[in-house]
Amino acid sequence: MAFLPTTREEMLEQGFETVDFVYICGDAYVDHPSFGCAIITRTLQAYGYSCAILAQPDWNNDEEFLQFGEPRLGFLISAGNIDSMVNHYSVNKRRRDKDSYSDDGVMGKRPDRATIVYSNIVRRLFPHANILIGGIEASLRRLAHYDYWDDKVRRSILLDSNADLLMFGMGENCIVEVADALNSGLKAKDCVFIRGTVYKTKDISLIPDAIVLPNYKEICEDKIAYAKSFKIQHENTDAIASHVLIEPYDGWYVVQNQPPLPLTQAEMDFTYSLPYERTFHPKYHYIPAIEEVQFSLVSNRGCFGSCSFCAITAHQGRVISTRSKESLIEEAKKITEMENFKGYIHDVGGPTANFSRTACDKQLKYGACPKRECLHPKPCDNLVVDHSRYVDILRSLRELPKVKKVFIRSGIRYDYLMYDKDDTFFEELVQHHISGQLKVAPEHISAKVLDKMGKPRKELYLKFVEKYQEINKKYNKNQYIVPYLMSSHPGSDLDSAIELALYLKKIHHTPQQVQDFYPTPMTLSTTMYYTGVDPRTMKPVYVAKTYEEKAMQRALMQYKYPQNYHLVYQALKKANRLDLVGDKPNCLIPYRADLIHGKRNQGGKKNHDHRKRKI
Repeated sequence: MAFLPTTREEMLEQGFETVDFVYICGDAYVDHPSFGCAIITRTLQAYGYSCAILAQPDWNNDEEFLQFGEPRLGFLISAGNIDSMVNHYSVNKRRRDKDSYSDDGVMGKRPDRATIVYSNIVRRLFPHANILIGGIEASLRRLAHYDYWDDKVRRSILLDSNADLLMFGMGENCIVEVADALNSGLKAKDCVFIRGTVYKTKDISLIPDAIVLPNYKEICEDKIAYAKSFKIQHENTDAIASHVLIEPYDGWYVVQNQPPLPLTQAEMDFTYSLPYERTFHPKYHYIPAIEEVQFSLVSNRGCFGSCSFCAITAHQGRVISTRSKESLIEEAKKITEMENFKGYIHDVGGPTANFSRTACDKQLKYGACPKRECLHPKPCDNLVVDHSRYVDILRSLRELPKVKKVFIRSGIRYDYLMYDKDDTFFEELVQHHISGQLKVAPEHISAKVLDKMGKPRKELYLKFVEKYQEINKKYNKNQYIVPYLMSSHPGSDLDSAIELALYLKKIHHTPQQVQDFYPTPMTLSTTMYYTGVDPRTMKPVYVAKTYEEKAMQRALMQYKYPQNYHLVYQALKKANRLDLVGDKPNCLIPYRADLIHGKRNQGGKKNHDHRKRKI
C-alpha cells in the first residue's frame, strides 16, 4: 500500500481528480500508528474515503493550500502530535532549536498556534468548505483555557480558528461518524449529535441534560470562577459518566458533547491492523520522531494514574482500552521483517505501560467515578491489580524469531506494581525488559507537593526502590533506577525543593536534566498555577512564578554543579537553611567566600535584577 498523496501530482498519479478530505498537519508526514495523522487518514481510507495530506505547508504561500482544490467533504486540520507552542518553546519561553517532527529536526516548519493559522487560511481561501479541527492542540483547547505563553485565558480554539467543528480525544470512531454524516449531505456545523465533538451555536434551548459553565468574561475576570469551571470539566471527562458542557460567550455558546467511548478491543485491533508504511514519506531525509516508535508497540490507551500535571485523562480518558495478544504479535512480526530491525522491540505500552486492563469492572458499565480517583490519595477498594495478561503478551513477544530483547520504556506506574501481590511481573521486568536502568517517576519527595501532583507518598517509592534492588540481587543483575523529578510544581516552595535536594544527596544522584513544571492546557496543575488554588478543594496553593525562585528550585536539584553554587546559596539563605552550607556531612555546598561575595553565575557575569522578572 502506497503513501497517501502529498502533492497534486501524487494525487493525480493515484487516480484522483479530487479527494474527499485534505488533511493539513503541522508535522511531517509519517505513516506510522504512533502519529495521529496516519491513524485518521488510514481509518478514513478503510471506510472508503479518499484523503490527501498537506504536511507542514508554508503558511505564507496560498498556492500550497490551493493545490488540491476544495475537497468533496472537507478539510481536516491538526497542529500535529504535540501542541505547537510546546513544540516551539521551552518552559522558560525560549525558542527551541529542534523540531523532532520535521525533516532533519529543522525548526520553523510550522507556525505558532498552527491549528488557528491553518484553519483561518483555509477559511479565507475556501469560504464555504467544511473545516474540522482535531489533534492534541485542538483537543486540549476545546474550551476556554489558561495559555501560559500569552499569560491569559484564551477562548475556545473553535472560535479563534473559525472552524465548523472540533473533534477531541482519540478520533477513529468520531471521524467515521462525521465523514458518514457529511457524505449524507449534512454540513459540518450540523454534526452536533456526535460524541467527541465541540460545536458553536446561538441556541441551547434544545440541548438536554447539560451543565452550563461560567461564561468566558467571568472566568477571565475571576480566577475562582475559572477554578470552579475547570473542576466541572475535570469531573466530566468520562464517556459514560459525563454531561454535555456549555460555555457561554458574547453572542455564542460553545458546546462540548460527551467524550467518545473507549475503543473496544476489536476496534483497537482494527486501528493497528491498517496498512501503514511504518515510516516517513520518502521525500524526507529523516524525521527524528520515528526513532523511538518505529519498533515499538502500542498495547493500551487511557490512564487512571491521577497525575495532576498530565492531560492524558482529558484527551484519552481514564478507562483503559487494550489490544489483543494476537494483534500485538501480528504487528511485532511485521516489525521483525523490516530491513533496519536489529532485534530489539523498543517498547510495549501506552501512557502507562503496565495498565493492561480497566481499573475496575464497574467502569465498563458506569464509567470512571467523577469525584474519585483510582489510585490517589490511596488505591480505591474496587481497584483490580493484575499484570497477568501483560506478562503473557511479553512472554509471547520474547519468543518470536528475530527478537533479541523486548524493552518497556513508556513508563511503569510503580505504585500499581507495588500493589500487586503477585511478583511475577516485577521479577520478569527485572530479568528481561530493562536496558541497564529503569526510569520511574516519583516526581518529588515532599508530601505536600506529591499530594498536589496526585502522586503516592515517598514511603511507597522507597519501598519500591528497596524491592527493586532485592530482585536485581536475586537475579544477579546490576541495574539502576533513574527517577524522574520535577521542580516548581504548584505546592513546591524552597523548603520542599531543599527536602528534595537532601534526598538526592542521600542517594548520591544528580539528575542530568531537570524537568521544570510546564503549565500546559487542560491540566489540574495548570489551573493551580494560574489561579493559586486547588480546584478540588478551593484552598490556596503556593506557586513559584518568579524566574529567580524557579531557577533556585532547579539549581537545588543540581546542587553539585559549580555553575549553580550561587543560586543554591541564595536559596538556602532565603529559606533560613544556611546550616546546609559548610563541610559537615549533611551540607549541600561548602562555604566559599569568593563565590558568595563575588556573586558570579554560570556565565561568569554578575547577577542583575532582570533575573527576578516574572515569566
